[in-house]
Amino acid sequence: MSKKKGLSLEEKRTRMMEIFFETKDVFQLKDIEKIAPKTKGITPMSVKDVLQSLVDDNMVDCERVGTSNYYWAFPSKALNARKHKLEELQSQEERSSLLKELQALREERTQLQAELNKYRECDPQVIEDMRKSNVVAKEAVSRWTDNVFAIKSWTKKKFSFDDSRIDKAFGIPEDFDYMD
Repeated sequence: MSKKKGLSLEEKRTRMMEIFFETKDVFQLKDIEKIAPKTKGITPMSVKDVLQSLVDDNMVDCERVGTSNYYWAFPSKALNARKHKLEELQSQEERSSLLKELQALREERTQLQAELNKYRECDPQVIEDMRKSNVVAKEAVSRWTDNVFAIKSWTKKKFSFDDSRIDKAFGIPEDFDYMD
């Protein structure tokens, strides 16, 4: 004795949609509960669950009028839903290609920035900035040299040391002098 195999949920949903598309009518739940078992072989116990799953997935519209719920789905809605899904998928593909292009442009920018940094030392603005900082550094060196000579002079007067003894005590080189 073989058992009759029941319909899967997807088969029931497909058959339920066929009811709406073939009749192009609006139904109440009790009407669908009568039609579905007779015409499409959907068990009466599962009609309500299948219908609710279609409503949840926005494949069937449902509206409450007074105390009754009315259900409908027209072929144009399914067509529009497919068009919308297709547009969504195409926009995702477009977004994906734009993200790849953005990544490629960022990599190119990084390479160009690295190449630009190689030639940075030839930039006139950089050279001018270096000249200005060299002038400031040279003035600072002269100031410190002045300070060293002032301390040497004070030490020489205060303690009566000669220059060689002061230079040796403070580690000042013999050729210590102002920069040119």
